[in-house]
Formats: sequence, structure tokens, C-alpha cells
Amino acid sequence: MTEEEKLTRFNSKIDKEEKIEPKDWMPDAYRKTMIRQLSQHAHSEVIGMQPEGNWVLRAPSLRAKKILLAKIQDEGGHGLYLYSATETLGIDRDEMIQQLHEGKAKYSNIFNYPALTWADIGAIGWLVDGAAIVNQISLQRTSYGPYSRGMIRICKEESFHQRQGYEIMVTMMNGTPEQKQMAQDAMNRWWWPSLMMFGPPDNDSSHTKQSMRWKIKRESNDVLRQRFIDKTVDQAHFIGLTVPDKDLKFNKSTGHWDIGKINWDEFHEVINGNGPCNKQRLAHHIKVHNEGRWVREAAMAFAENETRTKKELVTH
Repeated sequence: MTEEEKLTRFNSKIDKEEKIEPKDWMPDAYRKTMIRQLSQHAHSEVIGMQPEGNWVLRAPSLRAKKILLAKIQDEGGHGLYLYSATETLGIDRDEMIQQLHEGKAKYSNIFNYPALTWADIGAIGWLVDGAAIVNQISLQRTSYGPYSRGMIRICKEESFHQRQGYEIMVTMMNGTPEQKQMAQDAMNRWWWPSLMMFGPPDNDSSHTKQSMRWKIKRESNDVLRQRFIDKTVDQAHFIGLTVPDKDLKFNKSTGHWDIGKINWDEFHEVINGNGPCNKQRLAHHIKVHNEGRWVREAAMAFAENETRTKKELVTH
């Protein structure tokens, strides 16, 4: 087929809600967009383990430690699924990691903020993972098959993460005045960065229009952000938390909560590497990646030896 015929077939599959699979022909721009989005998602899952891992030994009970460990393990698994899905597009995992270390690949802005107290772990689970769920539910219907299928399990596990975080916040809001203040402080610091997770407004997003056309994204940044706001404001009010927005008000005509202005200058500063923990998060990842090189090499050597042994057995 000619390139034009291939493009026509590709667009037809998209229009008919058929999944694009790894062996299917796809435009270079589609492949590059999927690599960028999938690798960014994978990096976010792995970098997101850092602020929580720092609290495992300081969690207030054995139960809390076990739950937090399970959550961190899930996030490592999510990174594995997503790196594997990205590799089906023809990029090697080592190359993706190198791009991350060199600053050529990004991860979610939210993971460049510090987790100062145990309440922050609650806010991360409730707000950060809650925002992730809103976005990722729609990604279960994304047009690239491996990404779509991977998101089904990820969403189920993220719902557990969101409940874990909300439970922490509920417990603290039923505790002492100091615990309530700690919960409110975490809410104050994580609310706005969580709203930024959905990306810039639709009219300022360089990727949204094309991604919507290819059905990589099924709903726009602003639509997803509003859905998260409507759900989360009610949850906050239910347990007695104040949303840190003096302009917050319920709009009876639209049925939605209206919010104040988001500080997009802060968003771009963090995305460009100037957030509170950017250098710390990346330096830690590079350090651990280098220290774990011998484990990866040993695993590869073991796998090669197993393959060689099996071949010898078949031969004899």
C-alpha cells in the first residue's frame, strides 16, 4: 500500500474504535506521541515511589506500614507494565531511563513536592492518586491497545491507593487538634499541585488537540480537572477539611464548583526542573539505578544460562 492508503486505514481504525496494535502501521507522529506519554507515565509511577518510601519506617502503625508497602509495590508494578507497553513501540527501556536521567523525558509535576508529615501520605493517596484515577479511567479507552489493556489493572489498584489516602485523612480529622491541623496543612500544600496534574488549560495545551483526534486522550484536561474538583471538594467538606481557595464557590447554573486562578507559572517552573525536589528526586533515581546495575546484570546472566541449558538438553 502507499503511505496515503496506510494513513487512510489507520484513521479508519481510529474512527471505528478499533485498537492500534504494535505490529500495525502507524504514523511516526502517533508513535512518538505514544512513546512520550507512556514513558512519562512510567517514569511518574517510579519516581512517585520516593516520597512514600521515605515514610515506611515512620508510619504510625504496623498496619499502616503494610498498606504503604503494598501501595509502593503496586506503583513499581505500574512502572513495569508501562515500560513494557512503551517497548512495543520500538524503544528500549535503557534508552527511556537514559532520557529521564538526561532531562529529556519528564514525569508528573506532582512528584517534585516534599512529603513533610504523615498527613502528606494521606494527601498523596487521596488527592494525587485520586487525580490519577480520574485521568486513567478515560485511558482505559485509549486507542493504543497495550496502553488501554494495561490501564485496566492499574486503575483497579489506584482505587485502593485513593481509599488508603482518604482513610488517613479521615482518621486525622477525627483525631486531636494537632492532627486536624496537620491534615489541613497537607491539604493546603497538595490541593493546587494536584489540580495541575491534569496539565495546562485546553487552549494552552500543545498536545491535547491532536491526542483527542487520535483518541489517545478521550477527554480534555479541563473536563477531567473539573470532574476531579467536583468529586474532591465534596469529600473534603464531608470530613471537615477546608479547600484552600478563597474563590471557591458552587455554580448552580452549571452544577459545578468554580475555583480561583491556578498558578501556571509554578507549574512550568516545576516541569522545567525548578521545583522543590526536582534535583533530589532525579539524583536519587540515578544513584539507585547505578547501584542496582549488578542485579540487572546478574539477572540477565542467569536468564542466558537458563536458555543455554535448555538448548543443550534439547540437543542431547
